[in-house]
Amino acid sequence: MSTPSWSRVVFERMYQRHPDPWGVRTRAYEQDKYRQTLAPLAGLHFCQALELGCSIGVMTARLARQCDHVLAVDVAETALMHARRHCAGLAGVSFHHGQLPGAFPPLPRHGCDLIMISELLYFLSRVDIAQLAARCLHVRRPEAPIILVNWTGPTDTPCHGDEAAEHFINFCHGEGVRVVHGRRFPHYRLDMLNGGSRPPGPVAAG
Repeated sequence: MSTPSWSRVVFERMYQRHPDPWGVRTRAYEQDKYRQTLAPLAGLHFCQALELGCSIGVMTARLARQCDHVLAVDVAETALMHARRHCAGLAGVSFHHGQLPGAFPPLPRHGCDLIMISELLYFLSRVDIAQLAARCLHVRRPEAPIILVNWTGPTDTPCHGDEAAEHFINFCHGEGVRVVHGRRFPHYRLDMLNGGSRPPGPVAAG
């Protein structure tokens, strides 16, 4: 049996103790990671982006430069409070509060042409990673990229970064969606998935 996903309470407490527990606004590591994450998307523009695990909205604000609409999701309401402040005045940015995969936002089938999942998957159990992948494929427009970023250092989370990424990628392979760009950095990995022309199967309620 896999270790359960981390609960909403854990993240809420983190953000209540510190408004930026991972230093996403200040650490050079985070700033370089954002640049590398967006590099494969340089020169592209998107209609509807979905960002899962938005934290305090630093990546959200950057995505807004290339997207007409960004829907950013996080499990911690305190994090979303900071994200709303950080993205105040940015047109087309909205937020959704909920624990994934169960509280996945109610988006239409094939409604997203970009999905960003950064530093989220390894907090989930293997079962929840598969369910999240199914929901992402359901809302993903054919040929829309899915970007995964995962920390690969030591962790006490339900999955380590490589394991989490491979679970998500292997599920997507079954729908013809594969890694088209992958890079490893000293402390994280970046995977961009694309492809697949046939629509995914129905998503089970959860």
